Amino acid sequence: MEACRRAGVSGILCSLSLLCVILDLQLDCILGATQVEIEHHLEMGRKLLAAGQLAEALSHYHSAVEGDSKNYLTYYKRAAVFLAMGKSKSPDFLAARLQRGNILLKQGNTQEAMEDFEIVLQRNPESEEANDQLKRTRELEELQEDAHEAYHRVITISPWDPELRELRADCHIRMGDPQKAIQDLAPTTRLRNDNRAAFLKLSLLHYSLGEHHDSLTQIRECLKLDQDDKDCLGHYRQVKKLSKQLDYAEELIEEQRFHEAIEKYESVMKTEPNTLHYTNLAKERICFCLVQEKMALEAIDACSEAHQRDPRNAYILRDRAEAYILNQEYEKAVEDYQEAREFDSDSNEIREGLEKAHRLLKLSRKRDYYKILGVGRTANKQEITKAYRKLAQQWHPDNFQSEAEKKEAEKKFIDIASAKEVLTDPEMRQKFDQGEDPLDPENQQGGGGGQGAHGWPFHFNPFESGGSFHFKFQYN
Repeated sequence: MEACRRAGVSGILCSLSLLCVILDLQLDCILGATQVEIEHHLEMGRKLLAAGQLAEALSHYHSAVEGDSKNYLTYYKRAAVFLAMGKSKSPDFLAARLQRGNILLKQGNTQEAMEDFEIVLQRNPESEEANDQLKRTRELEELQEDAHEAYHRVITISPWDPELRELRADCHIRMGDPQKAIQDLAPTTRLRNDNRAAFLKLSLLHYSLGEHHDSLTQIRECLKLDQDDKDCLGHYRQVKKLSKQLDYAEELIEEQRFHEAIEKYESVMKTEPNTLHYTNLAKERICFCLVQEKMALEAIDACSEAHQRDPRNAYILRDRAEAYILNQEYEKAVEDYQEAREFDSDSNEIREGLEKAHRLLKLSRKRDYYKILGVGRTANKQEITKAYRKLAQQWHPDNFQSEAEKKEAEKKFIDIASAKEVLTDPEMRQKFDQGEDPLDPENQQGGGGGQGAHGWPFHFNPFESGGSFHFKFQYN
């Protein structure tokens, strides 16, 4: 380091190189190597837990923890067995939190790592490991800040030094900030002649961030310099294929060809199974397409999987809320829309969706016409009419003998007739689907318009349907 200090700007470059090495050594010392030969125990533990053989499952998870004490997932799995056995005070959840903090720290996610260590210390202030790791996390943050400050000073002095920018880009990549790495690498493509390596690295960085169009642009620049470059050509073929699939999938969605779009996004996951962004995007869009196809149960499953992968994605929560509405689970729809608003409070679409979900929940506690007829929200007019006829015959008051039964049947018959009237009228059905009961006197102009003299909606009388019914109501 002393020799570096004496050498001016180049010396600073030398110091920064050493600093990057020190950062890597710090990270390696924090965690050490993890062991990976535990798959058999984890798999056996999973199978035995599913079979209800808790003691045997616990034995395998014990072995997994002993074999890989740095893997936080093994602690979580063992803790799940303890909970199943009624041992709710298992320390494994804290151990898992601690190990996850270690992994996040090694990945350079200092903020998330710090949160894990602080949670451990809140519940166990005497944890020496958590205290030590929290101190090291803060030390690493200071080192990162020092490195950024030093780089800024040096690049201010020598802004046209490509080697310096490439070095800082490498450090940004190691510290988990690819966007800043891109900012440093971009000028080097002009500062060096035939800088194919920089174009390739820029393409790879954009690709990892899900920016496939930018990735394609950069890799084409590499091929302009040498169309036979082996590395650039191989990556170009991959990016071109994936980008074409993604663009076509979105075109299919715009054309409302949702089933085909689902198939195309499934192809995307096969083309690129290793980059998290593209898998998450495909899961999100499949969730959306299933909602548009009115496939409620399939959409709920797909959206739930997408939500697990990307829990802060407001669009996934919005789509799952709509799937819950399709399945008439209005409370869950409200919950998802509320959570979506936490992540995107400015979206009018999410605000309006939440208002609709609230109206539908309130309406469902009064009178749900779909439930009255026993049909789904996607039922067509033919299905609605068929359900109405079946229920009308079942609950026709002429089928009952006692006065009490007749009154109960009359009430149900009126509900059935009202449901048929609303759901077979496109305008009224649309209002109901938006959370407004078109037959509710509170929603009618003048406070009570729209109801006939005897409570029939809009002068509709179910007993005047082609002479099929001849019951005559007696009103007191």
